[in-house]
Amino acid sequence: MDSKAFFKLSYGLYIVTSKNDNQESGCVINTMTQVTAEPSQVCITLNKENYTTQIIEKSGVFNVSVLLEKVPMETIRTFGFQCGKDVNKFENIAYETDVNDVKYLTENTAAMFACRVKKTVDVGTHLMFISEVEDAQTLSDETVLTYAAYHDKKNGTTPKSAPSYVEETTKQGWRCDVCGFIYEGETLPEDYICPICKVDASHFHKI
Repeated sequence: MDSKAFFKLSYGLYIVTSKNDNQESGCVINTMTQVTAEPSQVCITLNKENYTTQIIEKSGVFNVSVLLEKVPMETIRTFGFQCGKDVNKFENIAYETDVNDVKYLTENTAAMFACRVKKTVDVGTHLMFISEVEDAQTLSDETVLTYAAYHDKKNGTTPKSAPSYVEETTKQGWRCDVCGFIYEGETLPEDYICPICKVDASHFHKI
């Protein structure tokens, strides 16, 4: 089976955030779908090991920020390749809070959706949260970032925890263990820093 055929499906790129008491975090996903119009419901899927997933399970609420194509890679790195247990992901981010007191991004964002979980479905490595939209706002009419544009225009990579992750087996070089970026070359410089997730050369292995 050609796993890359799934890349032909139309995806967006989103940042999901949640809060439970003194815990809050966010992560990047590419799986958000509207499932009904009346009532307004969407579903998202997140890896079970993700810190944001654990917070959503406890709080039952989350927010989705729809990213614009112009979003800087630094924002994606912050939310996509770091753990909220280790860093404050909102430290240098412009945000407001929704009706559930969950933070959402106000810059480089096309829209936001405040959601409450109605049903959780175990789909193996991930949990699917089927949720009712309690509030939605349009923040910009500029071009939204698609998953294809993230790869083609921003040279973005997919972490192993993502449902759309497919291991690259044709390229030769060194692969980042954190984000999957491949450095094509026989020798990796000792002072090399990953251009996507900013880890050092010790996090690369030969492929």
